[in-house]
Amino acid sequence: MIKQFKTYNRKLLILFSMISIFIYSCQQNEKIKSVPKIASSKVNKPNIVLILTDQHQAKALSIAGNFDVKTPNLDKLAKTGTRFTNAYVTFPLCSPSRSSIFTGKLPHEIGVNSNEDKTINTALKNKNLAHTLTKAGYHAAYGGKWHAPEVELPSNSGFEKIAEFDDIPLAEKSIEYLKSRKDNPQPFFLVASFDNPHSICEWARNQPLPYGNIPKVSLDKTPELPINFEKSNTFPEALEIEQTANKKVYPTQNFTKEDWRKYRYTYYQLVEKVDAEIGKIIDAIEALGLRESTIIIFTSDHGDGNASHGWNQKTALFQESINVPFIISYKDENSSEGKINTSLISSGLDLFPTILDFAEIEIPKELLGKSIKPTINNPQHNFERDFVVTETKFAGKQAYGTTGRALIGKEYKYVLYSWGKNREQFFDLQKDPLEMINLVASQKYLPELDQYRKKLIDWCIKTNDTKFLRKIILPSNSKMSSSKLFDKPY
Repeated sequence: MIKQFKTYNRKLLILFSMISIFIYSCQQNEKIKSVPKIASSKVNKPNIVLILTDQHQAKALSIAGNFDVKTPNLDKLAKTGTRFTNAYVTFPLCSPSRSSIFTGKLPHEIGVNSNEDKTINTALKNKNLAHTLTKAGYHAAYGGKWHAPEVELPSNSGFEKIAEFDDIPLAEKSIEYLKSRKDNPQPFFLVASFDNPHSICEWARNQPLPYGNIPKVSLDKTPELPINFEKSNTFPEALEIEQTANKKVYPTQNFTKEDWRKYRYTYYQLVEKVDAEIGKIIDAIEALGLRESTIIIFTSDHGDGNASHGWNQKTALFQESINVPFIISYKDENSSEGKINTSLISSGLDLFPTILDFAEIEIPKELLGKSIKPTINNPQHNFERDFVVTETKFAGKQAYGTTGRALIGKEYKYVLYSWGKNREQFFDLQKDPLEMINLVASQKYLPELDQYRKKLIDWCIKTNDTKFLRKIILPSNSKMSSSKLFDKPY
């Protein structure tokens, strides 16, 4: 009897041991599941480096055929990737444009319509690019100028701050970060955000430049004025008044042609200065053996008038202010080196889904933007888009609050400001890329003009842009009453 009892106890102990092992195994599996997944290979989950400049127009690259500026480092990047020549910002001003880039939303959707707007909805902040990538296993780091919309990078941005708002140490701080991540299996998202060539604003006001002054040269060494330097006879009245009202922002009222040439020289020198800093980061990525597994994206938050139409700075909807450089280089997958792509790109809307696509993260359905990745991976892929839209608003104590929208298509560009004479502009970008001939009064182009008027109405309705919808000009053949444009009559 005792022997049978011992045998029974032995079997019971074995059974309990097996049950204990099974329970422990289940617990360990649950622990493994609860740990955030980190890519086991940087080839599968690429590193992503986003380099931003400020106030950098698309034409300010030597690879774009500009002989007045030398940008060897950005040229090299373009030669190992794809350069998009028709990239447009969602708003030609720092805060609205940058806020778009990191949320994938239009400025009017997030309530950032000027540099005076300092916050966005908390729910959007928690879904920004950094938070989205971090949740998918990336490490997100940021150095330099933020202004999206706060001036300094906030603590709840989702990024680790690696450098303050200052161009001078930014490249070196970025390189330190790259070295620290070199052997880490976790993929990273690094943003290096430079301020230059924004210092042209201080130069125009005859102030010291924060990252070092540009030496003066004789007039014969400065660039010629652009072909579209003179204001046309249909120059928008609202722009004229805004320019005159805010002399600190537009201190060029008394500029001579010689002053403008010096302005252009200084602007290009500032571009060259920031190109040299960018080159340090690109070279470090190469030297650290990260190039094959790292996507490098370069763009800017907006351009600069640079004397075209007698305009300095941004905010106006001229091509010089809204068309920006846009380069994506990924050696591991890009099969067409030095490719030029003419697809219409909205940098503020398309960067977000493109980065998510490269990181193999599901793209939220509510985003208006499209991923550019299929175009990078397959040169035969056609990135179809009928048009992109850029918004603007003149804000500040001296401003008159002019708002505007530009709808840029494959052939034509339609611009509408909220008030004043010549507030409506229509250009044939194929024949007149410098926007010198306003076709609004041309009966020949009326059918195309009416199409673009209708497209802007539809866009404002689609994006709930109710405030600007009240400023719309109806197509000439429309049977709609203007009352339909108003959600409320004031």
